[in-house]
Amino acid sequence: MPTSDYDPACLPDLLPLYYRRLFPFSQYYRWLSYGGVSKNYFQNREFSFTLKDDIYVRYQSFTTQNELEKEMQKMVPYKVDIGAVYSHRPSQHNAVKSGSFQALEKELVFDIDMTDYDDVRRCCSAADICSKCWTLMIIAIRILDRALREDFGFHHLLWVYSGRRGVHCWVCDDAARKLSVAARSAVAEYLSLVKGGEETLRKVVLSDPIHPFINHSLSVVERYFQQYAIVEQDILGSKESVDKVLALLLTTHIKKDLTIYYQDEKNPMKRWDRLCALVEHKKSSIKKGGQYFDKEIMLQYCYPRLDVNVSKGVNHLLKSPFSVHPKTGRISVPIDLKELNTFDPFEVPTISLICEELERPRADEAEEDDVKDKENEQEAGERRRIRDYKRTSLAKYVKVFDRFLEAMARSWKGEMLKKSGERC
Repeated sequence: MPTSDYDPACLPDLLPLYYRRLFPFSQYYRWLSYGGVSKNYFQNREFSFTLKDDIYVRYQSFTTQNELEKEMQKMVPYKVDIGAVYSHRPSQHNAVKSGSFQALEKELVFDIDMTDYDDVRRCCSAADICSKCWTLMIIAIRILDRALREDFGFHHLLWVYSGRRGVHCWVCDDAARKLSVAARSAVAEYLSLVKGGEETLRKVVLSDPIHPFINHSLSVVERYFQQYAIVEQDILGSKESVDKVLALLLTTHIKKDLTIYYQDEKNPMKRWDRLCALVEHKKSSIKKGGQYFDKEIMLQYCYPRLDVNVSKGVNHLLKSPFSVHPKTGRISVPIDLKELNTFDPFEVPTISLICEELERPRADEAEEDDVKDKENEQEAGERRRIRDYKRTSLAKYVKVFDRFLEAMARSWKGEMLKKSGERC
């Protein structure tokens, strides 16, 4: 099979190999155990599996890493979702007294899907993405990551590519996992700026003075806006797209001036500069609520669009990191924020690629059969201890996950030292 090709029909053959030799179970278990934060934390976690032919199995739970491995290798899920930590083992929920089976904790999660930007992107629509509109995901991560760290004080954020057209964020701090539904809703609402459905024309309305959070967000958007929106999306390049932008301006005289100016000036960048200049020039005469038209347009076209319901519910399930997307075959991998600007969703390995890489003989394994000296035996032993995923394109993404887990472990160690110091 060519490395670039993925055939969904091959998934039943590839998944058993993936779960047997490539899925990073050790790190996965370490993550969801949180350093043994409480006795039954992992055991009371809900997993759901989507099996072949869209068979959906909820309330799966496992006592140990080994049990999880064996069940995933046996059931071979096409998709894995992670849910809440419950008061009782999810697999025994039917045996628990009615009303006592409660979702207690879960990571604060965010789901950003490219389809929610369909009204403002011209390059693609629906499930399709390209390098142009992927910029929207970069902007979203930069805005939300800063806000969650600096405005809310969270430290342990795991950003994950969904495998097709979006990104997920898992906020894993102890305080985040314990948030109530009301608190999760408050965080989600704080971060939500683009509001209203298809019938709503102006989805971003700013008030004076602009909130510091919005100013921070604008500073991110401004870094990308002209290249992304004006050049690549060409939002001022055609009559249809120009009309769409002008419809966001409630001030008639600015609309009129721009319509006249745009008849002669066809350069999209100059068109945008003129819009900004007019808004700035006529700020004093614009009624309250209209002096930020240019900023509202920028935010409407670029600000992250959150599925708030995913973030609000404690018992809401979200696709697991390292799950395989059945349609694209791509692995749902952690994103290294240090390399965010160069992250390319089309370079994320498919299950077919990594399985092929696993079976490919390596140069350092091409030893003569009759070489039996002690040194070579020792080398062979070392090679056997190398995890299989390190031989594939999945390795660098597992490394990102490792670094995330190490940072959390340092935090747990610090907390333990602090508590022991307080007891002394």
